[in-house]
Amino acid sequence: MSSSDMAITVRGLSKVYKIAHQGAHTTLGEAFMARLRHPFRRSGSSEQFWALRDVDFDVKQGEVIGVIGRNGAGKSTLLKILSRITEPTKGRIELFGRVGSLLEVGTGFHPELTGRENIFLNGSILGMRTREIERQFDAIVDFAGVEQFLDTPVKRYSSGMYVRLAFAVAAHLNPEILVVDEVLSVGDGEFQKKCLGKMKDVATSGRTVLFVSHNMAAVSNLCTSCIVMDAGKLSFQGPTDQGIDRYLSLNAPDKDQQRDMARFRPSWAKEFIIDARMLGPGGREQYNFPMGSDLTIEMSFRCPDNRQLRRPVMGVVINHTTLGVVGGVNMRMTGFELNDGPYASATLSCTLSHLPLLQGRYTVELWLGDGPEDVDCLINFLAFHIEPADVYGSGQTPFGHLGAIYLDPQWRVSSNRFESLPHHRVAMTHGQASALATTSES
Repeated sequence: MSSSDMAITVRGLSKVYKIAHQGAHTTLGEAFMARLRHPFRRSGSSEQFWALRDVDFDVKQGEVIGVIGRNGAGKSTLLKILSRITEPTKGRIELFGRVGSLLEVGTGFHPELTGRENIFLNGSILGMRTREIERQFDAIVDFAGVEQFLDTPVKRYSSGMYVRLAFAVAAHLNPEILVVDEVLSVGDGEFQKKCLGKMKDVATSGRTVLFVSHNMAAVSNLCTSCIVMDAGKLSFQGPTDQGIDRYLSLNAPDKDQQRDMARFRPSWAKEFIIDARMLGPGGREQYNFPMGSDLTIEMSFRCPDNRQLRRPVMGVVINHTTLGVVGGVNMRMTGFELNDGPYASATLSCTLSHLPLLQGRYTVELWLGDGPEDVDCLINFLAFHIEPADVYGSGQTPFGHLGAIYLDPQWRVSSNRFESLPHHRVAMTHGQASALATTSES
């Protein structure tokens, strides 16, 4: 692949920070006396923290690439180096084009200058000529929706106004490479939707976008490929769906540090269950799932003291961390019974298809029975997160404050306002109803 096809080339990129540890002085006087007694002793120890280590990747021109990973994985450090806000410790980067970045609220803005003045300042930083900035000026102001406050110092802007103007400047001043961090989460839902639409426009115009987000729905809708960062290293680069699957699987617990099951077992329970885990649609262990995903809970048991179970029964109860029980089921309830026992050991699993849970953290109670008799139980031994997703195909995710489950509605419109359908009830999907309502208003 020729260099003319490339927007970004990264080789051996590493960044290390020194973390200082202060001495154990509790008062200013103690610290002063210690310095007098030992003037040449260092005040505290320090250690190295590698925020990035030996990262290699290429980004082609016109590619929209998501950068995902857990908090502390090195995503923001990577973008700061690419934006030339900070220098790498070692390695090299090549950028083929101007970089417009939006990494933190107010990055590149001077708080004492007005919105108007900051638009021209940002354009100059990007290397734009005054005439080019003037050509885009009206579009920037219209997109940001801050015309009323254009001649007000930006230090008086709310965080939402700050972000709207900063994104509008970064997206409209024609950088060849646009770098956007999670800062968009500050804006309201409608503005986030506008931003995603604008980034799609930027991408289709042949420019390159790097987009950091914890919103897997946005990454899935916007990005053609993605990079997964883990503990400062590049864990994956490839198709978006595979990258999201890799990211969601990163929270699987370390088997060497597996929790003691006894702490999750009530006093009456006997030690039958020996292992439990959660699996994603691909059969891999994971503990983060997008909304509407299939989820499998697997439980293994072994009978102690040569005892056997005649009819093993598995039960599952899912709890929202703040709202309580959201649902439960067991084998007997659904008519699934094992009658060909007895069993000394077995692995039982329960697959929940298209789980209708809203975003949030959930825990699982696992129950093991022998017919109608409960023999073992683990209370909240397993925990998982549900990530937002565009389950309705509308470009939006359900609101997370509306309980624990999302609904699957079938909208109906009955109205004599439609002359062609004076007295008929019309069944349609939510998308069709929205479109028809818009037509009738006009």
